[in-house]
Amino acid sequence: MSRPAEPTATYNYHVVRQFTIATLLWGVIGMATGVFIAAQLVWPALNFDLPWISFGRLRPIHTNLVIFAFGGGALFATSFYVVQRTSRVRLISDRLAQFVFWGWQLALVAIIATYLLGYTASKEYAEMIWPIATWMTLVWIAYAWLFFRTIARRTVKHIYVGNWFYGAFIIVTGMVHVINHISIPISLMEAYPVYAGATDAMIQWWYGHSVVGFILSVGFLGMMYYFVPKRAERPIYSYRLSIVHFWAIIALYIWAGPHHLHYTALPDWAQSLGMVMSIILLAPSWGGMINGMMTLSGAWHKLRTDPVLRFLVVALAFYGMSTFEGPMMAIKTVNALSHYTDWTIGHVHAGALGWVAMISIGTIYHMLPQLYGRKEMYSVGLINAHFWMATIGTVLYIVAMWVNGITQGLMWRAVNVDGTLTYSFVEALSASHPGYVVRLIGGGTFAAGMLLMAVNCWLTIRQPKSAQEPVQTLQGVS
Repeated sequence: MSRPAEPTATYNYHVVRQFTIATLLWGVIGMATGVFIAAQLVWPALNFDLPWISFGRLRPIHTNLVIFAFGGGALFATSFYVVQRTSRVRLISDRLAQFVFWGWQLALVAIIATYLLGYTASKEYAEMIWPIATWMTLVWIAYAWLFFRTIARRTVKHIYVGNWFYGAFIIVTGMVHVINHISIPISLMEAYPVYAGATDAMIQWWYGHSVVGFILSVGFLGMMYYFVPKRAERPIYSYRLSIVHFWAIIALYIWAGPHHLHYTALPDWAQSLGMVMSIILLAPSWGGMINGMMTLSGAWHKLRTDPVLRFLVVALAFYGMSTFEGPMMAIKTVNALSHYTDWTIGHVHAGALGWVAMISIGTIYHMLPQLYGRKEMYSVGLINAHFWMATIGTVLYIVAMWVNGITQGLMWRAVNVDGTLTYSFVEALSASHPGYVVRLIGGGTFAAGMLLMAVNCWLTIRQPKSAQEPVQTLQGVS
């Protein structure tokens, strides 16, 4: 079948470059903040009795930066890159693209400033006060308009499956963000939510788990469906499975939020519904993981020499592991042991470091030379070093938190013959201290790898351009 004629227009790679560099910078800052607060749990005196750098204020800065700045930046960059290449058309508006980039950076700076000063809405992953939440909504609408209008102007009939995942992530994230942030302002810094009690908790975790599901899973699956086949130089293993995977995960993920509220005032039927949906969710999650892994059929030998592909494949392995662990932890009897313990922190970081960060890192290593017209990254050796630092750091982190979590859960539920608690909370905290040290080492190793990546990317950009500039002309659906 003949390919469509090449358009004469060029892609807008300027905004992709901007978001790629921002992703690197925010990644270093966000992870360094995480290492610092991990150090505070080892040495509490590190807060220096200053409220601005206390754990309670820095922790939401860390989570917001790694989700919305690092993860969000990677999604902005790759979605703009993929939608243009697979639609074979330029973004519909360069000015709107610049508004999305600078508007998002302004929101991130405002988040840091207000959180340091102690102004938050006190909701997990949704701590931003109402003016920032409103501004982020406007930026998100502009992003959605750019993305979907570009698809509408595509010069090919087909909409590539990666764009389906990106599109779902954009729509659902916008929806849950708006509904969860509906409030009545009483001043510039304060507002009352329209929900109360168990309803407020239910809406919050409908949002909270959808952030995990649609930003940190569905959005990055869109990334996987483009960059894994591209790097492996193989077609996706099963296009039919990718479509089944898409509709199954879209239908199920949004129902899983109540598993965060087991043994609370939420009605038992709602808790059970969240548990059942979480268990069923294992099937489509593993469907996507298997589809990505099987794409390497006939290309496994590339892992010996290509550390970038190694990042992408190990990310899929961690995705499979964390999407097995999540449904297991949603089972009420398991949750009775794991909830409120460091096991949950280990689970989150198995996904955040092992899946989200690993696939983002591999994707940036793949994109950067093309974005700047370089033949390859400055140093493959540095990429190899980064891979092992990231892998070892992630394993140390999550194993430490697993051990801590199980230890805490067992100590908290131990009772004497007379019904009194066997261990005090302080004793459980003391038993957790070695795990916090190992977690600090693991997190520090991972963050050091990010610094290594930033140096490698900077040296790559400083290299002279290759003879042929690959980013100046449309490359088609590749």
